[in-house]
Amino acid sequence: MSKLMIALFVTAGIGLAGCATPRAEPVAAAKPMNPVAPMSKDAYDVAIKNADAQYKMDKDACSSRTGNAKDICLADANGKDKVAKADAEAGYKNTPKAREDARGTRAEATYNVSKEKCDDLSGNAKDVCVKEADAVLVKAKADAKVDRVSADTRQDAAAKQADARKDAEEAKRNAD
Repeated sequence: MSKLMIALFVTAGIGLAGCATPRAEPVAAAKPMNPVAPMSKDAYDVAIKNADAQYKMDKDACSSRTGNAKDICLADANGKDKVAKADAEAGYKNTPKAREDARGTRAEATYNVSKEKCDDLSGNAKDVCVKEADAVLVKAKADAKVDRVSADTRQDAAAKQADARKDAEEAKRNAD
């Protein structure tokens, strides 16, 4: 085989291997979560056990890392655990408040991972990174509250929704 052919095969192999590597994604996005289907007590118990098992595996996977990379990995594992448990609880209780709490937990998990990633930076870049993480957390919690209030249609939904939007917009302005 010629050197050109060998180089092409090696390049193709490396390219394919690079596509198969896992990507680091944030635990939770600021977008709303999908509605959780109602679940039974047995399904809830299974979901909690699965979350605990997944947390243990994720935590063990972090043991090979050091420094801030390990801190980021542990924050991510802890966040995934809390989000899975909050989603299970939201599905079990099936109330607007439980869904709001799950979205808040998702936002806090993302915030904790983002804050750990900011530790790699220094100076003004770190300050900006932390402020952006704070702003995303405040916005996500405000949006979760608006969605909960809008779902609660039993009493004065329009007035509550307007008040929640006003509070959310004020919180968003302050965060920015």
